[in-house]
Amino acid sequence: MALLTFEEALTESKRLSRRHVLLGNGFSIACRPDIFLYGKLYEQADFSKLSPTAKKAFEALGTQDFERVIKALRDTKAILEAYGGVPQSFLDTLQSDADGLRELLVETIAHSHPAWPGAISDAEYAHCRAFVANFNTVYTFNYDLLLYWAQMHTYEGLPPTSDDGFRKSDIDYDAAYVIWEPSQSHEQNTWFLHGALHVFDAGTEIQKYTWVNTGVRLIDQIRNALKKGYFPLFVSEGTSAEKLERIRHSDYLAKAYRSFSEITGALFIYGHSLAENDEHYLKRIEKGKVSQLYIGLHGDPDSAANKRIIRRADQMANNRRRGAALSISYFDSSTARVWGK
Repeated sequence: MALLTFEEALTESKRLSRRHVLLGNGFSIACRPDIFLYGKLYEQADFSKLSPTAKKAFEALGTQDFERVIKALRDTKAILEAYGGVPQSFLDTLQSDADGLRELLVETIAHSHPAWPGAISDAEYAHCRAFVANFNTVYTFNYDLLLYWAQMHTYEGLPPTSDDGFRKSDIDYDAAYVIWEPSQSHEQNTWFLHGALHVFDAGTEIQKYTWVNTGVRLIDQIRNALKKGYFPLFVSEGTSAEKLERIRHSDYLAKAYRSFSEITGALFIYGHSLAENDEHYLKRIEKGKVSQLYIGLHGDPDSAANKRIIRRADQMANNRRRGAALSISYFDSSTARVWGK
């Protein structure tokens, strides 16, 4: 297959009025592959906090993918409950291990994250900002702070062009955080579709931790929150259906879902494998208003992984029933040089 370069895809997409981008884990891996690969997270995770059975599930499935194991544990519990005759204590262990792994994943990402924005070079930030500047809206599945840091890392005196919808609280203007309200999201152009490490559900409001209000590094604020038992707004459920259920119970996540569902024009997908556990968003593309899809492929287009991506993309086009047809093109993701690499 002949791939477009990223620049060729951008040029071709200019015939459309709007362009959007959907970022997957490959966005973060491209910046720091020694940190953000799932296998690396597994190596850094402190399983001593969980029962011995939690780690055995990884070994039994031959994987280091947290989401796959969480899904398997929950599926196993559901099947055993349907069959009956299984001790409740065993079912509780399966549930406890699934919940514990979800929390361990959050902790591990936070504790293995670059400690501060200065860990990324000015040149890397500049390349990343140039990349995202090509798009009207940025949607990301990633939980880490890299995109946020890049958007905030502007030249001195220049405000960021991104808007994640968070504002100072009218009730507590001097709070160490900013809040998100649906009414103030009309101009929002950055959405964390599955939550983020610096976004917390405080029950009555959605809070975002910031450096400017406290002078404390974001990652340190997050670590302190984790020690207190607070967890970020973070969707890491194993299946697409479970993720969608979690999304529908959060104002912020549900608004992000609706925003993505309404986009028109061209959608670029970078660093995402069109995996089944994100099917809830893939179906929004199938049923949505986007008329042109540009999908980044990493490495050999004929590799097994890329062939799976192409098959799923073809299904999306074939499943489009209403409105404009969905056209699909592919570009070499390495030519985007998101971080200048």
